[in-house]
Amino acid sequence: MACSAAATSMAALFSPNPKAFISSKTTLSSQSIPLASSFSGKPFGARVPRSLSSRSSTAKRRSLVVRASDVPLVGNTAPDFEAEAVFDQEFIKVKLSEYIGKKYVILFFYPLDFTFVCPTEITAFSDRYEEFQKLNTEVLGVSIDSVFSHLAWVQTDRKSGGLGDLTYPLVSDVTKSISKSYGVLIPDQGIALRGLFIIDKEGVIQHSTINNLAIGRSVDETLRTLQALQYVQENPDEVCPAGWKPGEKSMKPDPKLSKEYFAAI
Repeated sequence: MACSAAATSMAALFSPNPKAFISSKTTLSSQSIPLASSFSGKPFGARVPRSLSSRSSTAKRRSLVVRASDVPLVGNTAPDFEAEAVFDQEFIKVKLSEYIGKKYVILFFYPLDFTFVCPTEITAFSDRYEEFQKLNTEVLGVSIDSVFSHLAWVQTDRKSGGLGDLTYPLVSDVTKSISKSYGVLIPDQGIALRGLFIIDKEGVIQHSTINNLAIGRSVDETLRTLQALQYVQENPDEVCPAGWKPGEKSMKPDPKLSKEYFAAI
């Protein structure tokens, strides 16, 4: 199964010509997954998959909700999903809404198992997983491959192009419904672009990036953006300027007070 997926013409998949792999625009409103009625930011009673711990926080955070329509996804509630996944050499169930009220979520999509750029990203997030844990954040990787393909890849040594043991689940989107609902599916190729979404504890998408197939993502930038998000949610009267990192000066979103920031840089 994994071999047949990898046998897809990589020349076409990684072509710099957009017409080689994108021929139609995904319509989010007609392809989104129905949301669970309880997906409202309140804590869920369902147990999070084994070994995935949560950390309580008393800090008040604003949700930064944009009262938008179907597009864009940022500012709106993240489409819920329930799917099989591989974690710790076992098959488990992952339901996004189980994290709401408990954790932030980094949800990233990649094209295919047993390919080239993908393992560099997947292992990079795994190697930095403890840093996300300290920020009360779960990481979920998603592709259209089966759990059997995921398992085979995890059981393959990194030096042979495999993943080795991972610290977070790999979700199987064989129906492609998750990729469709997040607007990252390439319809005529049946695989996902490199989409990454940061979902806050209230279940709202606060950040998204979508890279083309040949361009890997940065764990450092994902962490920085997550830290900035958490900062402004804990300090709702402040905003983060370009390139902001923890410990650096923030800005007041006010015509007069913002001058304090500009005077200091």
